[in-house]
Amino acid sequence: MEARKRNMNKHPDKIRLPLGVAVLAVVLFVLGGVVATEPSKPTENITSLIVQGTSFEAVTAAVENVGGEITHGLAIIDAVAAELTPTQIASVEERADVRIYGNPTVEVTGRRGGGKKGGKGNEPDTFFSKMVDGDLVQAEGFTGRGVTVAVLDTGLELKISLNNNSLGDYRVVGHYDAIANEELSYTGSDENGHGTHVAAVIANSSKGASSGQFNGMAPDVELVMVRAFDADGRGNYADVIRGLEWVRDNRVAMGIRVLNLSFSAPPQSHYWDDPLNQAVMRLWQEGVVVVASAGNSGPDPMTIGVPGNVPYVITVGAVTDSYTPDDPSDDRLTSFSSAGPTVEGFVKPEIVAPGGHVLNIMGWDTIASEHPEFHDSQDHFTMSGTSQAAAVVSGAVALLLEAEPWMTPDQVKSRLMATARPAVNPDGTLAYSVFQQGAGVVNAYDAVWNLGQGENCENDCDGNGPSANQGLDIDLDVAGVLHYGGRADQHPDGTYYLRGLEGDGYLWSDGYLWSDGYLWSDGYLWSDGYLWSDGFLWSDGYLWSDAQVSGYLWSDAFSWADGFLWSDGFLWSDTAAVPASTNVWVDQE
Repeated sequence: MEARKRNMNKHPDKIRLPLGVAVLAVVLFVLGGVVATEPSKPTENITSLIVQGTSFEAVTAAVENVGGEITHGLAIIDAVAAELTPTQIASVEERADVRIYGNPTVEVTGRRGGGKKGGKGNEPDTFFSKMVDGDLVQAEGFTGRGVTVAVLDTGLELKISLNNNSLGDYRVVGHYDAIANEELSYTGSDENGHGTHVAAVIANSSKGASSGQFNGMAPDVELVMVRAFDADGRGNYADVIRGLEWVRDNRVAMGIRVLNLSFSAPPQSHYWDDPLNQAVMRLWQEGVVVVASAGNSGPDPMTIGVPGNVPYVITVGAVTDSYTPDDPSDDRLTSFSSAGPTVEGFVKPEIVAPGGHVLNIMGWDTIASEHPEFHDSQDHFTMSGTSQAAAVVSGAVALLLEAEPWMTPDQVKSRLMATARPAVNPDGTLAYSVFQQGAGVVNAYDAVWNLGQGENCENDCDGNGPSANQGLDIDLDVAGVLHYGGRADQHPDGTYYLRGLEGDGYLWSDGYLWSDGYLWSDGYLWSDGYLWSDGFLWSDGYLWSDAQVSGYLWSDAFSWADGFLWSDGFLWSDTAAVPASTNVWVDQE
């Protein structure tokens, strides 16, 4: 479809902040023995904001010219984070080439424990790798060697099986504290525990005492840890974006191929007009495979968080084995896993992975001390969340890239989707909608050996299978020239569906069927799976039947092209800290 320019407004959305409360300063002086007081001038409130412009240099000058204090240089998105008064904000707003955003709260997606307590013993067995056939890949010699995975989270503890690979070689090649803005020595720390647990799911090089199998998906990867969240598992946009910029700047020197983002925040704008998403898109554009958690705000539709709502990246939902890892017949989607579609009409998540009661390494940190019932009093903690599911997929990507290091992010995404195993009913129909399970459960073995795609290679194959994100141009998207919508739409009766695809699996009316009567099929080929990512330009006629969906007002005038200044009144009008989606999972998933 031909894109139509949206009418631009010289001034972007105004951010109205309350004036500061006047503070009376008591000044004592003596006049004929009389003590007098006089009020001081009112003190203005100071707010932390993200200011974006046409270039990093231009926006830096714009903030400095009004006397604002720059706290973060965010060149990756031509922006800075700054502390500004209402008067300074008003001055900056007068510039037509500047965009002002809030600096919202972001929270890790798996913040508390969930499930049964971990077993005693120095090296208990984990099961998630076996559930996705990662153990079979390891048995054939692929362990992630030569691939660097970056984890942006709460940090990394000093644990032998995390700091060293299976051969005992030190493998943490970088550690950056985005909060303090400093590179750390290789003796990092993790006061929260979430980052350690996520990294362990990816890279734990220990072996289970009973199974003899590795307790991490890719035990020989090299690790880069970026700390952007505090001891409570909370961070803000500015720190996270600074961490993303550091990954971008060091990706070549450290060989970073995969980035795990196990956190989520509520969307406040379209995907392209979110500064955190903009940084994530630039990393994908630079060749980094970004794996993001879907969020823990399910089971309702349209609950995918930032940055999982970026159409390009691999967004992961969570399944559970219902405490029977050797019996897949009762595996199911977790009740907390966020579901699609996104407000722009994209199918999310793309795939799902084990994320219920996942056991792995964590010291006696904030999470463990608050929930000792899920800690084994030694080194292991059981946690549920799409954080853990994303980590499983990041490990699977590392295995795939060791086997085929030339693959692009789009090809990796397509391979994972085409070889995933969806939940199907006995008659072969989908047991869950694509808006709930995407293409299905990731299967590391099939992905590495390219099983499931057969001869289906329509374009952009290069010997590695078709590329995902067809119909989308990330270069134009990042440049602000064109933006895209997906195939999802909504019937007047409230049912979500995919245009051009038929069948019960492509329809969803909020109904979650937690039945046991389906299988994770290995014979259901997604010959059109990568086609749901097809994008089209925002244009007249793209209508949602609801007047308001998740707080966004829709009309028939969404034609996004050329530029980054939007006049929509719902974008970033609140600069207060925005609470992240609830991440307390202590139910028996």
